[in-house]
Amino acid sequence: MPRAAITAVGHFLPEERLTNADLEAMVETSDEWIRSRTGIRERRILRDPAKATSYMATEAARDVLRKRGIRADEIDAIVVATVTPDMFFPSTAALVQANLGASNAWGFDLSAACSGFLFALSTAARFIECGKHSKVLVIGADKMSSILDFTDRTTCILFGDGAAAVLLEPDESGHGLVDSIERTDGSNWSILCMLGGGSLHPPTHETVDRNLHFLHQEGQHVFRYAVQGMADVSAEIMKRNGLTGDDVRFLVPHQANLRIIDATARRMGIGMDKVMLNIERYGNTTAATIPLCLADWESQLRRGDNLVLAAFGGGFTWGAAYLKWAYDGADVA
Repeated sequence: MPRAAITAVGHFLPEERLTNADLEAMVETSDEWIRSRTGIRERRILRDPAKATSYMATEAARDVLRKRGIRADEIDAIVVATVTPDMFFPSTAALVQANLGASNAWGFDLSAACSGFLFALSTAARFIECGKHSKVLVIGADKMSSILDFTDRTTCILFGDGAAAVLLEPDESGHGLVDSIERTDGSNWSILCMLGGGSLHPPTHETVDRNLHFLHQEGQHVFRYAVQGMADVSAEIMKRNGLTGDDVRFLVPHQANLRIIDATARRMGIGMDKVMLNIERYGNTTAATIPLCLADWESQLRRGDNLVLAAFGGGFTWGAAYLKWAYDGADVA
């Protein structure tokens, strides 16, 4: 059975930077406080109200097509991981399909918050492994600024906007997605959620007045669950695939908090020199963080490198994947 290998990576980031100094003028916070607790210095914001998640996802997908040298009509399927779709329906994937002119592709959105890209990668890989498709786009994209309360200093400092995408193709040589673990525990859903907008609390004057359409997070509780979840699942996937810290080329973690990432790396027995980090520049872009790391580090990746991807998000959702890299990134970059 072929494996689903990543054969190209693309990304898109808005030009506008929202720095910690900018936030100091908006809420009661400081650059030192933010950096010491999260590791973030700045994040990107898509300010244009006429542009949403599908715009960023489309641009990231176009970057993939350009780098792989293929046409949009060669794509078989599109899976978009997001919690900030342009609208409930049609799906963001449908909008991306139309924007690209991917006339032969079908697609759908997947909602798993910060674990979204990992869940989408695992799902899309099945289409490759069973022989149904040969080219599948997996996109992680979120316009988190659209659901942030910029008067709430506990949440507005954490998130940014961005998108990144990968192309999955069959590989018969042993490269690609080797293994993955996905977990969900909905019993603590209220700790990290957005209450407004769905069928339980459809938009009304009351839901707007109560700020139900903004992200809600109980930070200390989420931190505790995230540290344990990401560390445990990363160690588990290494154990069941016989990997040691020496075998791992890079940990590719969800970029939520530097302390969570450090705890995961220590549990895996690897140093921070083997950890992909860009939280300082982008903050938490939710479903986009892991593929954005792959895009930033692409030039350093070599065929055969062992990567462990790990994430934790609202739901709660969490997971890890063991990926054997399929090409020399320096040749593309």
